[in-house]
Amino acid sequence: MKPLKQYIIISSLLASPMIGAAQQANVNLDWAPQKNTEQLVPYGGNVISPEVRDDHTVTFRLKAPDAQKVELTGGPVLLALKSKENIPFTKNQEGLWTLTVGPITPNIYVYRFLVDGVAVADPNNTLTGTSNQPGYSNLVVHGNGPAYYDARHVPHGSIARHIYHSDVLNGEREMFVYTPPGYDPKKKYPVLYLLGGSGELASGWTIDGRANFIADNLLAEGKIKPMIIAMPNNQVIHRSDPKHLEKTYKLFEEELRKQIVPFVDAQYSTVKDRKGRAIAGLSMGGRHTQAVGFNAIDLFSSFGILSAGDLEPEKLNPAFFQDARTKDKVSYLLIGLGTGEQDFVGKRSATTHAALDKIGVKHEYFIGGDGAHDWGTWRLLLHDKLLPNLFK
Repeated sequence: MKPLKQYIIISSLLASPMIGAAQQANVNLDWAPQKNTEQLVPYGGNVISPEVRDDHTVTFRLKAPDAQKVELTGGPVLLALKSKENIPFTKNQEGLWTLTVGPITPNIYVYRFLVDGVAVADPNNTLTGTSNQPGYSNLVVHGNGPAYYDARHVPHGSIARHIYHSDVLNGEREMFVYTPPGYDPKKKYPVLYLLGGSGELASGWTIDGRANFIADNLLAEGKIKPMIIAMPNNQVIHRSDPKHLEKTYKLFEEELRKQIVPFVDAQYSTVKDRKGRAIAGLSMGGRHTQAVGFNAIDLFSSFGILSAGDLEPEKLNPAFFQDARTKDKVSYLLIGLGTGEQDFVGKRSATTHAALDKIGVKHEYFIGGDGAHDWGTWRLLLHDKLLPNLFK
């Protein structure tokens, strides 16, 4: 009996450290992927970067013997560090550049390295952003457990990637559609059309926005109605086109009416009326929500303008603001932005808010969070405001 007793004790001791350890990010959808409990260099990498500790300090590393200057850059991470300037690394005799910063409030932050004046993604970070813009890296500063945007042990919905042909834009397009856990084609579901911003792809709201995990977690907590979330590509004109604003609204409204909404209604069991549809978006997607969505009040009854607005909303949507019945047609309307972006889009949001007040359209105007014009703000708005207030 003595050897068995010793075996049980030894096994328990060996197992104990793993109880509080982070899972491996290359194995599971880990909520602390950059804690690096086992100090393993990423596959294909040469150093560990970033390394995030439980005290919320972070160390970045870069092996670049020939570089003359390396700095940390990126609006979201610099805002979190309360720095208005790029932050320099130090170099050792072996050519290893290092920088330790923090503590940083738990969240997910975009950053880049500035190497001799060239902005690059962290070559050792496996969490590289995928978007319609130059590469970037994601820093995940973990808390004491999974955040509201992490994959938790709850029922999960599904995400389908659809490729469809657009006669409007004369090409193949993509759209991602989230269906809630337990989706039943015999039931009818309301639909949120969720739009990205400039430089985003249709996948942005799932990869960086974590919209599916946020919806899963809110559903598990009983805080939202089961809904379908359609995430189309709202880029219809190259963002650098000199006539982008002039062309985009008309084209996107046509794409929305002739392609996107009919496709979703044909593929899924949806509530096929305006009360069962909402449209929302971030930045450029917020502009589309206002410029196009307000003109499509026959299609939508709820709206989310995130980090956006217009300085002349009555001129942008004259029919919406001149119709005395508009206030009775809006089920829910959110204008939301981050605390750190009031100088960026604040006047546009405030002007739209005032114009809605003037005609008596009930809406929610929210400024909050620690972020600015970034995913930290948009994840918060989706979780705290938009999803819980739709389709009630």
